[in-house]
Amino acid sequence: MNEKDVLQLMKERRSSRGRFDEKRSVDPAVLKNILEAATWAPTAHNMQNFEIVVVDDRSILQELSELESTVSSVFVQENYRQLSFSEDELKKKKTGILASQFPSVWLTPEAQQGKLKDSSSGLGGMVSKASALLLILYDPNRRAPASEGDFLGVMSLGFMIENMWLMAAAQGVSFHIISAFGNEPLSGKVKERLGIPSSLDIVLGCRIGYSAADDRRLRVRRDTEDFVSFNRYED
Repeated sequence: MNEKDVLQLMKERRSSRGRFDEKRSVDPAVLKNILEAATWAPTAHNMQNFEIVVVDDRSILQELSELESTVSSVFVQENYRQLSFSEDELKKKKTGILASQFPSVWLTPEAQQGKLKDSSSGLGGMVSKASALLLILYDPNRRAPASEGDFLGVMSLGFMIENMWLMAAAQGVSFHIISAFGNEPLSGKVKERLGIPSSLDIVLGCRIGYSAADDRRLRVRRDTEDFVSFNRYED
């Protein structure tokens, strides 16, 4: 693989938010490659500050899918900063996502004004139809040396997840991060069901599988000239 192949893989990596094909499983050898990619991620001081719980038992996935996740009005309102309401607007901004990716209830005037009440809903097919769910765990009491708030440790988790994501993409496996697993009370319920110690935090969940339909949508990125300065910062 040359540098062009590596860059192309990065460009093709995407978040698969659509339905997954529950009848199609990820081969154990393919899953092993994804997990081994996590091993080789750079982490602060080589702490390797993560654990991963793989849930691939269909009955447990169904149980987890029935748990409720809370969506706060703050989460919805702050997301408006990232939204574009047309493809032309998104292309011009070069950051964020299309508003059409939001549920319609999040696009009401009440939601925009921060008057939408916190709501709960089941995780549903997003979890039950996945081939597997990877829960990323982290010990907040083991921070990287001289890293207030464990900024370096948290950054290391990002490296590890990106490694897995790229390996999944290289093998044609769909990958989607579900951040709700890191939030209470959902996190506590999942810990209890799976026997995860209270001392460990669930950072997030990653569902893997194969998309049941083409869920590709417009993706934008800034040009390097938009964020790179040489020798002196330029706004």
